[in-house]
Amino acid sequence: MDIERKSTMITGSMVALITPFYEDGSVNYDKLRELVEWHIKEGTSGIVALGTTAETPALTVTEKDEIARVCIETGKGKIPIIIGSGSNNTLVAKEQSLKYEKMGADGLLVITPYYNKTNKSGMIHHFKEVADAVSVPVYIYNVPGRTGCAISFEALEELSKHPNIVGIKEASGDISFVSKISRLINENFSIYSGNDDMIIPLMSLGGAGVISVLANVIPKETQKLAQSYWDGDMKTAKEMQLKYLDFINALFIETNPIPVKEAMNQAGMNVGGYRLPLCEMEESTKQKLVDTMKALKLV
Repeated sequence: MDIERKSTMITGSMVALITPFYEDGSVNYDKLRELVEWHIKEGTSGIVALGTTAETPALTVTEKDEIARVCIETGKGKIPIIIGSGSNNTLVAKEQSLKYEKMGADGLLVITPYYNKTNKSGMIHHFKEVADAVSVPVYIYNVPGRTGCAISFEALEELSKHPNIVGIKEASGDISFVSKISRLINENFSIYSGNDDMIIPLMSLGGAGVISVLANVIPKETQKLAQSYWDGDMKTAKEMQLKYLDFINALFIETNPIPVKEAMNQAGMNVGGYRLPLCEMEESTKQKLVDTMKALKLV
C-alpha cells in the first residue's frame, strides 16, 4: 500500500485505559463510556484502549470489539482513540487492525510478537505487514517484561522510516535504550514513556509524552506533568514527577492493573474487579497503596 507520510504527533498524557467490570465479571460498557467522557473533560491527550492495563488477554474477541466500538463512538472527534490491535500471530494482528481502522480508530497500538520471540527480520516483517495494510497511524509497543522479547535498535531504526509507523510506547524501563532510540525521533516518529516513573527522564531525551497508568486515577495532574515539560516548564514537571513517585511505585507493587483498579475503587470510581488469573490485592500491599493515596489526599 502506498502511504503518504504525515505528522500525527500527540503530546502530553494518553491514558492506558482500564476495562471496568460489573460484579458478575461482565464488561461494564456504561462505565467505560463514562470514563472516556471523563478523560475528555479532564484534558487527557488521548485514549489508548485494549492495552496491557485493559486486561486484554482475558477478554474475548467479541468483548474487545465492543470495547473498541464504545471508545470510538464516545470519543470520536473529541479525543484521539488508539486501539490495541496487536497479537503474536501476524495475520490476527493484521485482521484486528483492519477491523479497528474500519470502526474509526485514530491509531493502532501493536505489541511485539510475544512468546514466539522472533529474530530481527521477523520483527520487522511483523510490523510492516500490519502497517502496510492500514492507513491509520501505527504505534509499536515495546514491553519486554511482559512479552519476553524486546525490539532491537536496528529493527526499530528500519521501522521508524515506514510512512505509517509514527511512534513507540517504550516500556522497557531501560534509560540507556531510550537514549539510543531517541536518535530516531523526528517530526514523524515519536517516543512515549510506558513507565510513569520515567515520564520526565524520557521526555528530557526528546519524548513526546506518556501512555499512562497513573492517568486512570489522576488524569488532569498527569496531563499537567507531561505537558508542563513539553511547554518548557521543567520546574513544575520535575516537582510533579517527584510528588507522585511513591504513588506511581505503589501502582506497580503488584501486577498491573491490579493496583490501579484498586486505587480507582478506593477513590469511589467503582470500576469493579478483575478477570482471572488476576485477582484482588494482598492486604499488605493494598495498605501500602492506600497510604500513598492518603498522603496525596486522594482518599
